[in-house]
Amino acid sequence: MTHIRPHLTAAFAAAGILFMSAPAFAQASGCQEGQKIIAERQSLGQQINKLSNGGKKKQLDPRSACTVFTKLSKNGETGIKWMKDNKDWCQIPDQVVQNFAKEHEQVQKIRGEACGAAAKIAEMEKKAKQAQQQGAGNPFGGGLTGSYSIPKGAL
Repeated sequence: MTHIRPHLTAAFAAAGILFMSAPAFAQASGCQEGQKIIAERQSLGQQINKLSNGGKKKQLDPRSACTVFTKLSKNGETGIKWMKDNKDWCQIPDQVVQNFAKEHEQVQKIRGEACGAAAKIAEMEKKAKQAQQQGAGNPFGGGLTGSYSIPKGAL
């Protein structure tokens, strides 16, 4: 999961280009929907930044990252559709649409990695819980804690 961090940096760099060109959306009153999509995207970016402790944390929690990147992916799908439908009316430059699409591809890739890792964690937790429950009847302990209890009485 340590390779998520470079992808985040690249995604935020691409998003920065998009956000700097956001005034192009404001040229027509019908273009305000685009501003809402970008505002939601910025909010999701801030959530990712919080998860990574401002980039200081080496690894993200895959379960939390999966949730946020899933929302970011849905936002990207909405944004791409909106941009294609309103590109001419709102005078959105081709470069902005291309950058948004590239960023969306990166988000989907990272989402896949994060959600895959989250699924593996859930599977390992489930197996550990089952093993612990199976070991509950064992007089020597469950074995998952790293310690065994010694039977009391005469040896």
